[in-house]
Amino acid sequence: MPGIIYLVLAMFTGSRISGALLPDDGKDASAAFWAHLAVSFGAGTLVLTWAVYFLAWLFHTAAGAGNPLLPANILVLGAAAVWAAAGILHGRKTRRSGTAKQLHGRPGRGETVFFLVLLVFFTAIMFFVFHAKDGRLFSGLTVFSDYAPHTAMIRSFSHENNYPTQYPHFGGQDVKYHFMFQFLAGNLEYLGLRIDAAYNLISILSLEGLFIMLYVLARRLGIGLKGAVFASVFVIFRSGTAFFRFILEHHQAGDLWQTLRTNTSFIGYTPNENWGLWNFNVYLNQRHLAFGMLIAAAAVYCFTGWIAPRTGRETGFFRRLFLSGEAWRSRDLSAALLAGTLLGLTAFWNGAAVIGGLLILAGMAVFSRGKLDYLAAALVSVFFSFLQTRIFISGNAVSPSFYFGFIAEDRTLPGILWFLVQISGFYFLGVWAACLCLKKQARIMTAAFMLPVVFAFCVSLTPDVTVNEKYIMIAYAFLALIWGGLAEKLFSGGWLKALAGVVLVLCLTLTGVYDFVIILRDNDADHRIGVRLDSEVCRWLNENLDADDLMLTPMYSMSEVTLSGCMMYCGWPYYAWSAGYDTYTRGERQKLMYTTDRPEILQNLLQEEGITCIIYENGMDLDGQPCREDVIASVCPLAFDNGVIHIYRTGV
Repeated sequence: MPGIIYLVLAMFTGSRISGALLPDDGKDASAAFWAHLAVSFGAGTLVLTWAVYFLAWLFHTAAGAGNPLLPANILVLGAAAVWAAAGILHGRKTRRSGTAKQLHGRPGRGETVFFLVLLVFFTAIMFFVFHAKDGRLFSGLTVFSDYAPHTAMIRSFSHENNYPTQYPHFGGQDVKYHFMFQFLAGNLEYLGLRIDAAYNLISILSLEGLFIMLYVLARRLGIGLKGAVFASVFVIFRSGTAFFRFILEHHQAGDLWQTLRTNTSFIGYTPNENWGLWNFNVYLNQRHLAFGMLIAAAAVYCFTGWIAPRTGRETGFFRRLFLSGEAWRSRDLSAALLAGTLLGLTAFWNGAAVIGGLLILAGMAVFSRGKLDYLAAALVSVFFSFLQTRIFISGNAVSPSFYFGFIAEDRTLPGILWFLVQISGFYFLGVWAACLCLKKQARIMTAAFMLPVVFAFCVSLTPDVTVNEKYIMIAYAFLALIWGGLAEKLFSGGWLKALAGVVLVLCLTLTGVYDFVIILRDNDADHRIGVRLDSEVCRWLNENLDADDLMLTPMYSMSEVTLSGCMMYCGWPYYAWSAGYDTYTRGERQKLMYTTDRPEILQNLLQEEGITCIIYENGMDLDGQPCREDVIASVCPLAFDNGVIHIYRTGV
């Protein structure tokens, strides 16, 4: 119950913020209602969760509180309750006086049904791939690798005091990976929700909020409910050529129907496409992406009224747009600053969404009045992002470099264009023709929505350029509005246009539909990883270690040990490496400590690395070399033994 109260108070808090952020759209009261609902969740959750986090950090580090989330939640939720009560009283007063701002509106019946269907769908799929049953936490095979670091981070807050915050798979250093979505899940688990319910609930609300914002953006572009429904279908079931090539190859091989029935792997013919890089699985394993995109969409929606598309044969348009006072004069500086603040505060929820949002806003600014507002929003956003990196990261947050071609095998312009065709069909390249069927404002937005794609193919911020797929997915979601608008127009015409609409929808969804079939198959009861939630090992670690301890462990992905939330010297290397940590050095030292036959070498390395605990599993080896428990036992006393896992205390 306290966890639900937290989210309700977040909504009330966010409602006051959304009232100041969102434009007063008297022409479309229904869209205003939904926008207010989505932004209330996003903004309120953002503000309340940051407040709880920093207060918990303060109580732990300055006051030495062993249970810092308790006073932090009491103070923040108490303040939020007072704020909500004041808002309700103020609302009643303004309604009685007739001065209330007509922002909220009323929901339409069709929209309500649409969003309820989405809510049921998101709830079902989130719990399908991640849920607890009979004391075990189950993660489907298409998502568990991402959940391994995320659940470890969640438990580092709900079961440990991870302040200042470290990365559990590379403990003892700063945190380079955005973690606030996981902190929110951890806090909700602390407040009484089971870990799967906590993580799933905020994931469902984030996705619902994102799709609501896509809908209200569609309305701003002159696209109706039918077009928004098509756009949502296009986001969930991606475009691509993989299915058509897959069908052709297996038809020629004579095993098409057998393969269609039994295949459990994502299809694709570009690098890492079989990871599910381009399909709905991204929103299932990277839960924090939808929340970041929700905030980015709110900022984009806020600025849509600034756009000044050229009308007819207007002369002097570019002069008016760039050289006139109107081009730069502020239109609503307070809303712009608020949008920039919310976007900046999202940096450690999902940094890619912040960058993607700023890129889209930059594209909009070119064709907008009030450019000073865009500049102010960008500066505020960058300021808060930079502030967070200085607080959480030692050294540089990212290492930007020019990297042309992303993961295309042929890193030339023709090769990139062919890569886009392979992963999306005509989705990205054909959108320019699709936008011609819509209003001029939609054409401007199309150009702005494409900028994250350009960024993905030109810049690398991390050691693993594959993570740039998020920028392409961000662009994909927003560009779905354009394709949805085209589909709406086709199905609103005669039967020939409707037939063309059917062909369009099939071309844009068949690959994604088959991808979704694989999601269902590869996360069913026979394709899941189960970990005991309340194991003896997990309890011992929580009772005997804290976030200041550093464990030498095998290369764990998801296990009873990672679910303790304790800090590992070097967990599964890919997670930390892709976040920018030096896993090579630690990996070599980890291997040496486990395999050396000289106790003095082990003792010295334990001291140098600050390792306080060693976990050994029966018969374990590293890179084919047997680990020497006898050497470990000669240096460290045994503290725990369940017959499989042995835990030694180092005395460091």
